[in-house]
Amino acid sequence: MFRTLSNIFKVMDLRKRIIFTFLVFIVYRIGAYIPVPNINTEALKANDATATNEIFGLLNTFSGGALFQFSIFAMGIMPYITASIIVQLLSMDVIPKFAQWAKEGEVGKKKLSQITRYGTVVLGMVQAWGYAIGFHNLSSGQLVINPGFTTYLLIALVLTAGTSFLMWLGEQITEHGIGNGISIIIFAGIVAGIPKGIKQIATQLFFDAGDALFLNIIKGLLIVIVTIAIIVFVIFVQQGIRKIPVQYAKRVVGRKMYGGQSTHIPMKVNAAGVIPVIFAVSLLSFPTIIASFFAKPAGEGGFARWIMDNFNLQTAAPLAIVFYILMIIGFTYFYTFVQINPEQMADQMKKNGGYIPGIRPGKPTQSYLTRVMTRITLSGAFFLAFISVLPMIFGHLAGLPSSVTIGGTSILILIGVALDTMKTVEGQLMKRHYKGFINK
Repeated sequence: MFRTLSNIFKVMDLRKRIIFTFLVFIVYRIGAYIPVPNINTEALKANDATATNEIFGLLNTFSGGALFQFSIFAMGIMPYITASIIVQLLSMDVIPKFAQWAKEGEVGKKKLSQITRYGTVVLGMVQAWGYAIGFHNLSSGQLVINPGFTTYLLIALVLTAGTSFLMWLGEQITEHGIGNGISIIIFAGIVAGIPKGIKQIATQLFFDAGDALFLNIIKGLLIVIVTIAIIVFVIFVQQGIRKIPVQYAKRVVGRKMYGGQSTHIPMKVNAAGVIPVIFAVSLLSFPTIIASFFAKPAGEGGFARWIMDNFNLQTAAPLAIVFYILMIIGFTYFYTFVQINPEQMADQMKKNGGYIPGIRPGKPTQSYLTRVMTRITLSGAFFLAFISVLPMIFGHLAGLPSSVTIGGTSILILIGVALDTMKTVEGQLMKRHYKGFINK
């Protein structure tokens, strides 16, 4: 491993990409502590959002603590993710122009990316305005200094600019860094919150344990064992693939013979990665955030309070978990078939003289690939749902702080992004005949 790390820094291009990514991390962390103008940060600290609304703890995790600082990066990258969901849904033959662009390859992808950027700005403005008014109400009218239309507009513009800047940083990481820019931004935010989460768990289990210290030591060991087991299981499944054999027919062109080789199509058990989990969290948190601005205190009832109590992931509410699982399964299928098009794969194989042994080229090949993908994706969807929900329920039963019970989602994102990044580095090293992390 240490030899591999030394090999990484021997490659100038890869070294520059890694250094660039770390510099972006520094900019991101600095921005997480720059407050928005006309905000009374002391009132925000005195009335921590975790005390009144636990769902903000989840969004605070993804923003790297910027939300509770009400900094310029308070909204994080969530508006971009929401805009991506909307654009991809509209590309599924809902808007013919979007569907046409989705089939045009790289050119169409750039057009859809531009639409996503515009959508991010619009959604960011709406969400930022809601954050300004909502947090001001949650802090008993003490958060915003000189509240009014002009002040709220300024706050909304600054927050939207912060999200747009994060979106730009993610694109720069993708182009000039180690890739997966948006995922890397979320990864950095979660990693920034790990020390605080460990501190909260240690304080609750050991420093404030009292007479239950011995029992809490056992509980702490059990938490460590379960966490390690989940990490190993996630890595095992994330690396799992189904190899579909493909044979290419021999062709004679002039005096040369082409084709005739055997290869395979690697179909991953979880081809969608962590995107379905991020999508599900983003959508499921939306009604809870809106309801939090209108909810009555706990115990006084009301529809908004009912939504907060039953759609809160951090309290492991049964209804929220059911919807969470259904969303993860649905988004896993959706994103997998967006990324991998069986019809396009079958057409490409037919044009290049390839076929799956025992399967006719064309429509039968497409049907076979669709059937295999459907079965494999079902396993991947259940895996994502299980890993996302298990730590949440376990943390709730173990009595862990609500701000760290979302660990399943965080673990999935951390491991998924780390594996993707390792594969990117692996590819760069293999081009230069160095050994990577995986190939020893």
